[in-house]
This record gives sequence, structure tokens and C-alpha cells, in this order.
Amino acid sequence: MADQHQGKPRKMRTSVKGPLMFSAFWAVVAFVAVLIFASGGSARAPRFDLAFTAAGIAFIVTLVIAAMLSMSYKENAEHLGKGSGVNLSSAPKTSPHGGSRGFGAPGTQNPPASGDGTDGTPQR
Repeated sequence: MADQHQGKPRKMRTSVKGPLMFSAFWAVVAFVAVLIFASGGSARAPRFDLAFTAAGIAFIVTLVIAAMLSMSYKENAEHLGKGSGVNLSSAPKTSPHGGSRGFGAPGTQNPPASGDGTDGTPQR
């Protein structure tokens, strides 16, 4: 309600027109689909009762979902768009104790002793 100003039109997110148009579109799609597929062919009469029922259900469900999504929308804080970011450099970072941080960093594994196989067992 803080976004509203007297005499100015509302944004599409805060107006009612957007979710109503979205719901009406899906209601028409459901109506046409059920009208075509529920009759079972052109020799039978179209099932308007099922088509209107499907359109009503589609309208209500999509309107409720659109309303819940628009109510849960929240602008990002202004400070989140500022700054240089995190970890922009690809250079390896060193920890205070002298080694590299992270999994699989160079120098963390001991090479096998001479004469040993790759799995650490002595070769014959």
C-alpha cells in the first residue's frame, strides 16, 4: 500500500488487472481444451457443462496462485546492488597457517613413494 499515490495509476504488480488477465487467459485455454477433448469426437454434442466447470476451476486456481505470488514479492535492499562482489579473483587464497584453502588444493596430497603403485601398494 506504500507504493500507491493519489491520482496516479498503479504499477502492474500492485494492480488487479494483471492477475485477472492472466487467470482469464488460462480459463479460456481450459474451456477450449475441455470443449474439444471432452466431447469425444465431432459426432457427439459438445460438453459445455464440463468446459464451463474446467474454466471456472482454472480461473480460480490461477487467480489464487497469482495473488499469493504477488503478495510474497519483496524488493531487494538497496545495499545488495552495490559493492564489488565476492570472490571476483580466481587466484588461490592462502590460509593463515600457510596452506591453501579448499578441497583438492595443490600440496595437500602426498605423492606415492618410489616403487609404489598408484594405489600405494608396493609393486613386484
